[in-house]
Amino acid sequence: MVKKGELLYEGKAKRLYITDDETVLWVEYLNQATASNGLRKDMIQGKGELNNKITSLIFEALAKCGIRQHFVKKISETEQLIQKVEIIPLEVVLRNIAAGSFSKRLGVKEGKKLSFPIVEFYFKEDSLDDPFINDEHVLVLKIANREEIALLKAEICKVNEVLTELFHKAKIKLIDFKLEFGRLSDGSIILADEISPDTCRLWDLETNEHLDKDVYRREIGDLVSVYKEVLTRLLENEI
Repeated sequence: MVKKGELLYEGKAKRLYITDDETVLWVEYLNQATASNGLRKDMIQGKGELNNKITSLIFEALAKCGIRQHFVKKISETEQLIQKVEIIPLEVVLRNIAAGSFSKRLGVKEGKKLSFPIVEFYFKEDSLDDPFINDEHVLVLKIANREEIALLKAEICKVNEVLTELFHKAKIKLIDFKLEFGRLSDGSIILADEISPDTCRLWDLETNEHLDKDVYRREIGDLVSVYKEVLTRLLENEI
């Protein structure tokens, strides 16, 4: 077992610590919810544990499907070990069904199934409110080259296939989700960050009830109850 070291980084939902293994980081999930790029912030007891458990389950399922990712193992109710990567400053978003900012931006009614999954890039920069950017912007900003852009798009499409089936078994619709990727020391790119109701838009398969962070953003439900429901459904289907 590696030993926990000094705090390396604290974000909106997680703390990262160095360990005595330079290739491994220690992650602690926080009981904190944010919206509007951090302008709204609340402490919510139990959220960190739920996101840690859900993310761990999903990354384990992705690993079984051959998706390269940074997850090593869950080590406590709120903590896990991950491979150390240099995070690429992009949020890679895939949309299956119109919702959220996509609907607002393009005037497409929420809930409309898209003709095919759409992949979008957002520049990870809090001071700019994480703006939507295209492939050419990614190239000009030297965030990734053309081959890497193609890889990111291919990987999120693979993840989408796995997650869509996984959530469907749990009677949940995967509306859209965002991923982050990182580079290992050899330059290879793997999936990173987390996959949870914080980063996925999830609706009940039959009722379209929100089972994600939108219950907090829109103040339409209790976040912990909703996240517990997602975890319970995933565990019942033994993902």
